[in-house]
Amino acid sequence: MAQPIKRTVLDYDDIRQMVPWFDGKPRLVSFLSRMLAIDKVNWIHDHNCDTPGVPFVQGLLNDLNITIKVRGQEVLDNLPQGAFITVSNHPFGALDGIMLIKLIGEHRDDFKVMVNMILNYISAMRPNFIAVDALQSDDPAKRAVSMRGIAQAMTHVREGHPLGFFPAGAVSKFTHDLHIEDRQWQPSVIRLIQKLKVPVIPIYFHGHNSITFTILGMIDWRLRTLKLPSEVFRRKGDTFRISVGQPILPETLAQHPTADELGTFLKQQTYAMKQWD
Repeated sequence: MAQPIKRTVLDYDDIRQMVPWFDGKPRLVSFLSRMLAIDKVNWIHDHNCDTPGVPFVQGLLNDLNITIKVRGQEVLDNLPQGAFITVSNHPFGALDGIMLIKLIGEHRDDFKVMVNMILNYISAMRPNFIAVDALQSDDPAKRAVSMRGIAQAMTHVREGHPLGFFPAGAVSKFTHDLHIEDRQWQPSVIRLIQKLKVPVIPIYFHGHNSITFTILGMIDWRLRTLKLPSEVFRRKGDTFRISVGQPILPETLAQHPTADELGTFLKQQTYAMKQWD
C-alpha cells in the first residue's frame, strides 16, 4: 500500500531526527526553516501535492518559474519502447531529480528514478521514486530498505518499464583541481545496469550549486542537506540546460565487461556532452 502524502517536506520532527542536536529547540528550527527557505519548500510542496507524480513536478517547476532548454529533444521524442535506463550527473541534488522526472515522465509516466532517502522526503514525487539509503549502509534497517529498493528496481525494468539512475549516489563535489564534478560512479549501480541488459540513455545537467553549498558538503553532508531548499529557491526564474544523448545499446555496453570499465565509459559518455554550443 502506498504511503499517504505528507504535505510538508521537512518539519521539526524530520530535522531533529536528521540532526539530533536540534531536539528540544523548536524555535531555533523555526528560525532556521525561514533562513534556509525550508518554509518555502514546504509551501510549494503543499501547493502541488494533491496531484502527485509528473503533474506535481510540472506544477513545482511552474511555481518556481523554471525554464528548461533541451539539446537532444529528438531522443525524448523517440524513446525506446519497453525498458531502458537513464544515467545522469548529479550537480544539484534535488532539481536534477525533479527535472529528470519531467523530461522522461511526460513521455513515459511509468518512469521511476532510484534516489536516496533525502529526496524521498518529497512525498508527492514518490510515485516516480525508488528509494535506497547509501548513507546509512551500516544500519541493518537502512540496508534492508536499500535491498528492497534494488529488488524493486530490477523488477521494474524486467517488467518493461524505464528507470533512472544518478550513479554517483550523491551530489557533485570539488575535484582535486577545484572543478565541481560527480565522484566516482558507484560500482553497485553499474553492476545493476550490467545485469539488466537494456539500452542506456546518458543525460547531462549543465551547471552546479553554489560554492557555499559545495563547501558545506566538505564539512558535513547534513549541513549540505539543510542548504538544499535555499539552493532550489536561489534558482527561481532560471533557465536550465540539459543535454540528452543517443541510447547506448546493450551490445555496446557488453564491450566493457567490468563494472569499473563500464562505469568509466558511461560517465565519459555523459560528460562528453558538457560543452553547450
